Amino acid sequence: MPQYARSEREALADLLLDLGPDAPTVNEGWHTRDLAAHLIVRERRPDAAAGILLPPLRRYAEAVRRRVAARPYPELVARVRRPPAWSPLSNPLTDELVNTMEFFIHHEDVRRARPGWLPRDLPAGLSAVLWKRTAVLARLALRRFPADLFVQAPGFGEFTVGRGGERLRLVGAPGELALFLSGRQRVSRVQIDGPAAPADRLRRASLGF
Repeated sequence: MPQYARSEREALADLLLDLGPDAPTVNEGWHTRDLAAHLIVRERRPDAAAGILLPPLRRYAEAVRRRVAARPYPELVARVRRPPAWSPLSNPLTDELVNTMEFFIHHEDVRRARPGWLPRDLPAGLSAVLWKRTAVLARLALRRFPADLFVQAPGFGEFTVGRGGERLRLVGAPGELALFLSGRQRVSRVQIDGPAAPADRLRRASLGF
């Protein structure tokens, strides 16, 4: 069985080590050190990881992340590369399910912050996994979007989401749609067809979690 989560994790760790702690990322205000600390907190500090999703805990989560980020950078990258087997997010039973899309997106957060980046030619199996995860993400993130949004990944599938109204068509490869629908619209290569106003609203929408 392909281990896409592991391969994306390894590639990200290699890139983090290669670029050093102060390289930019797509995440506004974060450098590579900050992103590494985020991943460590997510997997190793369940008391703080809840703050990623729950607003009342975000101040505490950010304080923990900053303390983690102050540790030596090679140590941070080593922890990203080798997660604990006890973690509910990275144990052998959950790793592929929970981390494939997470590490693909964060790998691209670093790649696409550099000049001259190009989309990767992804394995068909990885694209299929990303498409399944993207469909779930879109139905959660866009269920109240004020349009009838038709999402299509040629060769993988299509679905409609939204609250209804003007019709938009969002087309792209699964990896590009995953980035777009997780809030990385400005660095994703997708096509949006339809009226200008809702299309612009979609490009500027706060997506992801």
